[in-house]
Amino acid sequence: MKMLRNTLTLSCTVTLALAAPARAQTDDLAAALALPTASQMAGARDVPRFAWVENRAGARNLWVADTGQKARQLTRYAEDDGMMLYELALSADGRRIAFVRGGDDEFPDGKLPNTASATVSPGQQVFVVEDGGDPTPIGDGHLPIFSPDGQRIAFTRRGELWLWQAGKAARIATVPGEVTDLKWTPDGRKLLFVDNRNDHAFVALLDMDGGKLTYMEPALGYSVEPALSPDGTQVAYIQYLDPPSGAARDGGPYWSLRVADTATGKARTVWTAPQGMGGRYYGTRQHNLWWSKGGQLLFPWERSGFLHVYAIDAAKGGEPRELTPGKFEVETFILGADDVVTFAANADEADRRHFWQVPAKGGTAKRITNGKGSESLPMFAGGLLAGIGADASHPAHPVLVKDLAPLGEVAELKGAIQPEPVTYAAEDGVTVHGQLFRGKGKSQRPALIFVHGGPRRQMVLGFHHSQYYSNAYVMNQALAAQGYTVLSVNYRSGTGYGQAFRDAPEIARDGASEYRDVLAGGRWLAAQKDVAPDKIGIWGGSWGGYLTALALARNSDLFKAGADFHGVHTLLRNVDNGIAPDRQVTVRQKQWESSPMGSIEKWRSPVLLVHGDDDRNVDFAQSLLLARELSARRIPHEELVFPNERHEFFRYADWLTAYRRTISFFDGHLK
Repeated sequence: MKMLRNTLTLSCTVTLALAAPARAQTDDLAAALALPTASQMAGARDVPRFAWVENRAGARNLWVADTGQKARQLTRYAEDDGMMLYELALSADGRRIAFVRGGDDEFPDGKLPNTASATVSPGQQVFVVEDGGDPTPIGDGHLPIFSPDGQRIAFTRRGELWLWQAGKAARIATVPGEVTDLKWTPDGRKLLFVDNRNDHAFVALLDMDGGKLTYMEPALGYSVEPALSPDGTQVAYIQYLDPPSGAARDGGPYWSLRVADTATGKARTVWTAPQGMGGRYYGTRQHNLWWSKGGQLLFPWERSGFLHVYAIDAAKGGEPRELTPGKFEVETFILGADDVVTFAANADEADRRHFWQVPAKGGTAKRITNGKGSESLPMFAGGLLAGIGADASHPAHPVLVKDLAPLGEVAELKGAIQPEPVTYAAEDGVTVHGQLFRGKGKSQRPALIFVHGGPRRQMVLGFHHSQYYSNAYVMNQALAAQGYTVLSVNYRSGTGYGQAFRDAPEIARDGASEYRDVLAGGRWLAAQKDVAPDKIGIWGGSWGGYLTALALARNSDLFKAGADFHGVHTLLRNVDNGIAPDRQVTVRQKQWESSPMGSIEKWRSPVLLVHGDDDRNVDFAQSLLLARELSARRIPHEELVFPNERHEFFRYADWLTAYRRTISFFDGHLK
């Protein structure tokens, strides 16, 4: 089969330079943030056609690639208007592509954003585009899914199920919750989905011929990740409960695998997770349950202390077989038509990810990509395997697995500093991984800690496949180019290093033990010969904003300035009513002590607060609270507020403004 590309094609090149006028440096930052990044990749079932979204300076567009042909742009949106483009779906033959424009892909059924402050708030629409045509809107909503024959599209809108056919859309059902994980049965007569009702969820099947809605044996907790049997007569799903507050980490069991009859909804339990390691359900960032042609259910489990793929017989049950053993974590996995599992994991390099394959029936896993960066999110199209690649100089772009040949053009950040892998020990002995961006220049330099959000994240040795952290990587490169040494810390409670690290004792509201890793990172920086120990700052967003504020509140002696992007400043929240009243008081006190507000009397260092006031992840009131308390204590702080902006800043212009202001702030306080 002819490959799409053999070498990298550079669509645009940006150089970050230190020895340049200030205006040139800021222009370099603008150009670097504008580099095209790819996401939302999807593939056709029967033909090797891939589609993806490219974000170039805030203008998001749909691209498509076929074997032997140059990738081409299908849409022509040109404005940095904050309009998200997501949830791509291809018909089986690849002739039609559906997508969603508008809304928030993290909260698709929530209040619609208006991040560009348009006089008329934009909507959220499903579009379909065919070869050689223009995108056609087919209805308000999201999550479009093509029928097996490609003639119909099902989609959802705030608990409603809609069907588009013959050029018209009609509502076909309504459910009380949010519709997720929507898919067709093989015969094209039924729709399978999850009815998510906030504190519980059901798996449901809609028979469109008879207008009948059947729930798969409703239970207390969450029924999720439905997977149809190859003949469509059965559906497997994961059933789980959230552990109660304060539950022992080896408690449970809290989750099981179930198989239901699609005609009756009657279910049986195939397997229940035993007490101990892996007794709590935790999944990957792609689909988490697959039904192989050979009758195996493939699912993630942490029995070994690391997230791995296991297989179990759907009919007989028994003891699950581990397919991906080792002291590493599987980030995502998919099942191919040949019953071979492809997974992304940090098996050979702790802070990089590559693709591996293993038969669903068992065998030795083999690494199939050998790039210098990371490969994420594997995807098939007509039997051809691709994914998202990125490295220290090239942002996220779609690649074929064979030779990592790019599917389209690839941008380059010239002059990028190769991050160095480092490890150090926190004061309680925990080993912490980080990536060091060594600043340019010969004399002792100011330095910064960067703390990611989540906290269920892992930074890698290069561009990240997430747009949010791709931008953060550009920022760390820009800071290093201007003379700052930056240490990006993968603190405990993050992913990539096993369950014991991610679910470590006393994290978050139970004592903020992850801050020990941040503090140790600051002290490690201060001990470096090329770092000025009295000029160390810290920056981060979301949970990274929380840790930034906590660092300034607890250790202004070490951290002399900080940039806090949409951080959490008080962790106080309602306590589980399953806890005795006297214990609830203790829990609330621990929440307070784990908060930046709990140590604000020690805060002395200046801080820049950055927040969008339509944030749906971290309430804008968190920054309002902190600004009020800092003002009362005459603690120096600056503010940067974006009206109508969301948590991830949908607009390129807002990222650029925030990062320019952050560099100026640190220059003023650390240089």
